[in-house]
Amino acid sequence: MRIRLENLKKTYVSKEGNSITAVNDVSLDISENKIFGIIGKSGAGKSSLVRLISLLEQPDEGKIFYDGKRVDILKKNELIAQRRKIGMIFQNFNLFSSRTAGKNIAYPLEISGFPKKEIPGRVKELLKLVELEDRENAPISTLSGGQKQRIAIARALATKPDILFCDEATSALDPQTTRSILNLIRSIQQKMNLTVVMITHQMEVVRDACDFVAVIEKGRVVEQGSVTEIFKNPKSETTRDFIMHISNNENEVTEDSLTPNMINFSGKNGKYVLHFAGDATGQPLLSKLAKKFNVDFNILSAGIQKLPDEKIGMMTVDLSGEDTELEKAKAFLAENNVTIQEI
Repeated sequence: MRIRLENLKKTYVSKEGNSITAVNDVSLDISENKIFGIIGKSGAGKSSLVRLISLLEQPDEGKIFYDGKRVDILKKNELIAQRRKIGMIFQNFNLFSSRTAGKNIAYPLEISGFPKKEIPGRVKELLKLVELEDRENAPISTLSGGQKQRIAIARALATKPDILFCDEATSALDPQTTRSILNLIRSIQQKMNLTVVMITHQMEVVRDACDFVAVIEKGRVVEQGSVTEIFKNPKSETTRDFIMHISNNENEVTEDSLTPNMINFSGKNGKYVLHFAGDATGQPLLSKLAKKFNVDFNILSAGIQKLPDEKIGMMTVDLSGEDTELEKAKAFLAENNVTIQEI
């Protein structure tokens, strides 16, 4: 299902009587059957935005469309019916401790009028989907954090929703479990052709799971695009900061992780940020540049991130030399698939 937002605005009033604009003129086009990330720091407005998109709250201004149909103005019964086509998973799982794993999955089926005799079969089908077939009768208290989130995912998918919202779904999990949950969500999204919206403050989640991303700052979208393009050429200071402090969630360098994070060799920031994509990540381009042009360079930090489809390298450097030589050097880098940003 495609989601389109037009100029959404939401203002709250604090206990002290102050107005706080949590969502400020947000417009987004969320492609169907893709994983779309919304990332922002604490207080940026991302959770308020997802409450609007998921129809839990109404915007003060703006419009929300699902597959071209406006849904923010639906009447009560229509709104309830639309919400049943939405699945949600949360950071704290929100499972019933009084029910077993299987009974938790059965709950949305029970309240939605799903044929009673078909519920056990649907529960088993979902347990198999999240790879917990043997935990149907397990009390929730006996499950690990990762298993609880898998049950929460199964429950969210019980009524066959068109959209799955993940609100900080991996924030309470350790790095290894986070990776397994993100892999599961990607697998489910592809199998079920779901539109998935992931709310997060972790760029690692965006890197490992999402196809597209919007970066939120003070209630506004400061940058949006495909994950690959955002990593290649981040335009906002907020996005660059997220990427510079990203971690691969690994304790050691492996073939898959490449580097645990951006390694800063000097503790200083360079004048330029270079973004290497594809084959450029494995080429000795700076060595060639120094031989070809009369310039000096100093590498201050560097790292490589492995996206689902390709590798993206990032390096902060100082370049010095005559202006004409510097321009030739920049042109050489651009010709070799390196994006250059001046800080």
